[in-house]
Amino acid sequence: MTASRKAPQAMPSPADLRNMFGANLRQLSKVAPSISALCRDLGINRTQFNRYLSGESFPRPDVLYKICQFFGVDARILLEPVDEIAELTSDLFHHPEIREFLGNGTETVSEELMPSGLYRFSRGSFMDNGTFVVNVVQIYRKDKHTFVRGYEAKKAMVQQGLPATPKAREFRGFVMPQEGGVAMLVSRRNALTFSFTYLSRQSSFDNNYWVGYTTRTARESVTGKRAARLVVEYINGSFADKLRVMRSTGLCDEADLLPFHRTQLQVGKPFS
Repeated sequence: MTASRKAPQAMPSPADLRNMFGANLRQLSKVAPSISALCRDLGINRTQFNRYLSGESFPRPDVLYKICQFFGVDARILLEPVDEIAELTSDLFHHPEIREFLGNGTETVSEELMPSGLYRFSRGSFMDNGTFVVNVVQIYRKDKHTFVRGYEAKKAMVQQGLPATPKAREFRGFVMPQEGGVAMLVSRRNALTFSFTYLSRQSSFDNNYWVGYTTRTARESVTGKRAARLVVEYINGSFADKLRVMRSTGLCDEADLLPFHRTQLQVGKPFS
């Protein structure tokens, strides 16, 4: 018995493509304050844009590209109703309400700005003023976005009264460009806590350091901090070098910090 083949779909006619595009463009245009304002932002003649909306005309490839980039969609707007395109409903940052404010920024972290790979970081402990956290994270790319992944130090989890299993310790987040540097939004599984980090590149011999700060979502407490300076170092060495770095993570005293890390953390100086 042979498997039945799925019948091929009929080739859409030029009129079908124009009508689908016009319907999708009308749906996307609802987020604009006015069609005139939208045409100005796109740099498209209002009369011509109206012809697109009505399905009477179809844009040149370069104009189509401009429209897709502006609304954060792709060429599927020629073939599928815009409400059925997965990216529009599953990607919060490209939701029409905030796309112009956040959407484009999540896709523009270049390798030059922050390379993919292993990073070692140091910061003061949020729970103990005399203790420092040394840990590693992985920066990687997937589907045009830049992500960060790592594991909390076991002792740090115990200090907070949390389980120290790998699943509980894992955190992930994303990286986006900011004025003068990058920002990261990171959370443990199920969004139990968030942290926000800002980093700017620091001049060094290998140009492999970023310095900034990190903050956490927590209530004010006399026994803990909600913000701390942070220094991050890109580890561009052999596998053996990276393995040694990963084995040297955990909690430590000021004297055990790497000299350059200690200098950048400005230990003892108030954080502002």
